[in-house]
Amino acid sequence: MSSVTASPSRRVRELLALCFSSVEAGGNRELESLVAELVNCLNSLYENVVLNASDELENDVIEVLDEILKVLSSPQVDQDVIDALSFHLPKVTSKFVDLSGRCLHLVEEIVDRFVEACNPRDMLSILCEALDAARCSLSPSSCSTPLLHGLSKVFISIQRRHYEQLKVAVPIVLNVLKDISLETDVQVEGLFDKALGIASSIRDVSSKLNNEEEAKVRCLLGLYVIQITAILSVSIRDKAASCIPLVIQLEPFLTYCGLTHLGLITGNDTEKLMSTVAGDDDDDFGTSFPDINLGASLLLIWAKISHEVAEAANAASGSDVAELQSNPVKRWQAYGMLKYILSSVDLLWEFKRHAIEFLLDITEGVTSSQCNDEQIDCSHYTPGIYATLQAVTLVIMYAPDADLRKKTFEALKRVLSDIPAPHRFDVLRALVTNSRSPSMTAILLGLVKDSMSESSLQATDCATTDTHVIELVELVLRPPEGGPPLLPDQSDAVLGALNLYRFVLLFESRECEAGKERSKVGSEILSKKNLEKAYKEWLLPLRTLVSCSIAENLKEDHGQESSLGDVCLLNPIEFVLYRCIELVEERLKSH
Repeated sequence: MSSVTASPSRRVRELLALCFSSVEAGGNRELESLVAELVNCLNSLYENVVLNASDELENDVIEVLDEILKVLSSPQVDQDVIDALSFHLPKVTSKFVDLSGRCLHLVEEIVDRFVEACNPRDMLSILCEALDAARCSLSPSSCSTPLLHGLSKVFISIQRRHYEQLKVAVPIVLNVLKDISLETDVQVEGLFDKALGIASSIRDVSSKLNNEEEAKVRCLLGLYVIQITAILSVSIRDKAASCIPLVIQLEPFLTYCGLTHLGLITGNDTEKLMSTVAGDDDDDFGTSFPDINLGASLLLIWAKISHEVAEAANAASGSDVAELQSNPVKRWQAYGMLKYILSSVDLLWEFKRHAIEFLLDITEGVTSSQCNDEQIDCSHYTPGIYATLQAVTLVIMYAPDADLRKKTFEALKRVLSDIPAPHRFDVLRALVTNSRSPSMTAILLGLVKDSMSESSLQATDCATTDTHVIELVELVLRPPEGGPPLLPDQSDAVLGALNLYRFVLLFESRECEAGKERSKVGSEILSKKNLEKAYKEWLLPLRTLVSCSIAENLKEDHGQESSLGDVCLLNPIEFVLYRCIELVEERLKSH
């Protein structure tokens, strides 16, 4: 027997000839054995190429692929042989496409020949299986190219039950595209061309259908386009502007699917698409589109980045902003969708900057009175808003420049003020409770103070508000894990808590002195029980801790910069702490 390395093309020719002769002799079992031997021959050639790359081996591969293509293109070829080869050759030959452009061209022609000669439904499952295997190859991007090209042709060739077939194939395609996007040296244009070819094929299929199946295929296309928008955006390693021409090509698909930027940013369009495609009996199908909300929100941001993108979708961004400014419910929905961009660790900062600017745009001129309509229930949207604000706090902490941090802080304040008063304090309390940064905790406690000073919050159940404030202050001054707060590490948070407590003591005292009506139970903060608790459990232990810390630092060498820095951090805490102690002692005397 000839060795693979001696003359691989001759051995392949011999095996293919034996395949034909076995069919003529009626030996199906022998055919299977010969096809398996052919596959082993090709795999051995591939392993040899990987270990000993050379021009000579590349020429051998080209000869082998050319020999396979000649046999498949022969008019005398037996259908049983083609069917037997189709189960294996698309997968094994796709391994060679990374060698050269010539190899890629030959493999594409081989796959195309199978698509033309074999049953479309069989080829759909064969190519999907090959794509799944390509994900584990050394070069998923290259190996998948001819397979995706063939799959786009198979879609159009399917004669019936189009939606069921596409529903199986599309998730596999998306997994492959996502894997490719994670490659360090991914070519964004190449990735996009593969994704666009599949989208065009799905649209062609949809245009040939009628009634319910056409609507489902169209919805599936919409989900696919939204998902590949997320994949494309995450794969960008440089400037987003370089991919504007690519995104422009996606916009006509959105129009074809009846999607709008406003519907996408509110989440209404994605919910409609998913409910149509997934249905009540297929809850797991949604996992095939893990980045659907990210892609939906990114499509609007792309339109904000480029007017050309907006024009391609016949969308007017100004009208979308005006609609969101005037409609609290849609605005709250938009807040919830933007969390997917703001919390993503894979996107360029450029996308987050535009997302923050969009938040500022839709909250421009919005007042708290606009969102306090008792007939509008915000509770359904509060979890999404909270998650977005958590992401906003991360942007404030980690943004690469001061301008973005400033804009993000302004967006944080505006979104908080847009939450109806009954829910605003709950969101603030949750943000403080889950904050892991002392500086951010101090910022949030400052916003709690600002919210308390607004008339909209003063009109709510004051006893409930007082209880929340007590919880927040205690959370910092008497941490749930036990012991006093760590100083100076927690200095910002401690100072913020003391400032909030001092403000509340003064605020409550003025309210009482002015004779303003409070809730039936009166001021919880000024009750004797809570005053004594604060005095004995928070303030006095903290006074001891601060005094000892300052004294200990002053004993150290005066030249040590760290000691002086610690004292500078502790001095403001000491000042506010003593003022709080004085206020509590005065109120206790009145009891």
